[in-house]
This record gives sequence, C-alpha cells and structure tokens, in this order.
Amino acid sequence: MINIFHQDSQAFLEAQKVMYDLIYIDPPYNTRKTQRLGENSYDDSIADYKAFMLNHIFWAHKLLKPTGTMIVQCDWHEAHHIRTWMDTCFGSECFLNEIIWAYDYGARSKKKWSTKHDNIFIYVKDPNNYTFNYEAIERIPYMAPSLVGEEKAAKGKTLTDVWWHTIVPTNGKERVGYPTQKPLGIIRRFVEVHSNPGDRCLDFFAGSGTFGVACQEKGRHCDLVDSNPQAIAIMYNRMPSAIVYDNN
Repeated sequence: MINIFHQDSQAFLEAQKVMYDLIYIDPPYNTRKTQRLGENSYDDSIADYKAFMLNHIFWAHKLLKPTGTMIVQCDWHEAHHIRTWMDTCFGSECFLNEIIWAYDYGARSKKKWSTKHDNIFIYVKDPNNYTFNYEAIERIPYMAPSLVGEEKAAKGKTLTDVWWHTIVPTNGKERVGYPTQKPLGIIRRFVEVHSNPGDRCLDFFAGSGTFGVACQEKGRHCDLVDSNPQAIAIMYNRMPSAIVYDNN
C-alpha cells in the first residue's frame, strides 16, 4: 500500500503515531537556488537549515522502530553538517555507512575539482539489531575475473560503499519531470537491503516519489509526504493506485 500525503513534513511527523522500519529522505540540499525542470520547481533555500534538519531528524528517530534504519541523501553543501546532526540525534555508535554515489554528467568547473557525487548516510536505531539483507546486495563484474576463478567471476562481487550509477537520463523513460529526481536503481538497493517485504517505510521529502515506486515494486508499505503540489501530482501519476490525503 502506498499513501501520499500533501502536507508539511514537520506537521506530519509530529502528528504521526505509526512506527517505521525504514526511513529514507532526500531533503533540500540548501543550494540557495530555485531548482527547476520545465514547469516544475521548488525553492532550495532555508533560512535556518540547522534547526530545520535537526527537528526533522529528531522526529524521524522517534518514529523508527527499535530495529529501524534511516537513510539521508545529500551533497557537499551540507553533508558535513548533516553527519554531525545525525550523530547528535542517533549517537555516533549508530552510524552504519556513508555511501558515495558517483555520476559523470553535467558541466565541469574550471576553478576546482568538479563535484560529481552525493553523500548518503545510513544510521540504525540499534547497532546490534537492524535489517541488512546481504544476499540482496546487487553484484557487479570483477575487474580482473581471471584472478578469482570461474565460479566467483560468474557470481560477481558485491557492491561496496562507492557506487557508480548514471543520473536519470534527460530523455530517458524513467524521467518524470521533477528537478531532483533520483534513479530508481539507486533507491531500489536501499529498499531491498534495509527492509523486508511487508515492512512500513517513510519518505517525508518525497519529491518525485522514487522511493515509493521502489517500495511498491518490492512489496513494502510506504508513506510519502510532500508539501509541493507539483510533487503530489507527479507521484500520483507514477502510482495511480496510491491513496492521496490532502491536508494542505
């Protein structure tokens, strides 16, 4: 079941009584720009970003089940701060991984090394009891298969904490017109490895709804929250069987 909530994310979290197995968010990156793609846009500039993020992380932590996991996707603008804020709310001992998603697309800087990656932080509520489905990890080819033997080469090796994956192609079938849409191939990995069929999942900065699509594919329940009516329309178009609650 997929539920879509047209609502302020903070208000949703404070009123919520349901507990979640997996929370994934792709929050505003605080680029201090308006992100646009065609007719769809949102303002990526928040006056007190620290208070904004700390409040959301605090409430998300409260809504996680004791065995739950939270994943936060960001980039260089605020990654160093977000890691600290996650430590504050969860405790540094609950840090599990930092995933680097590297891509190769867009303009190149002539004044510094071009920034072509996202930082993805994974925290668990209990470092001794959490979901991690090792067998669900996607396998990729060995770079030197002759060195590992035919059996290992045929099986491939598991992904590490650095992922090379294309962005959503501009003219690709996956593109839905939202300016910060993330690839389904990236989000699907989190759903498969960090949750189980029937689990309840949450994304309260849902945007284009990719997390919900991955949950729907893999048999998870998912609540998607966004205050942008353009995002709500896009999500419902992608998941027409979802139930939409308009609280704005």
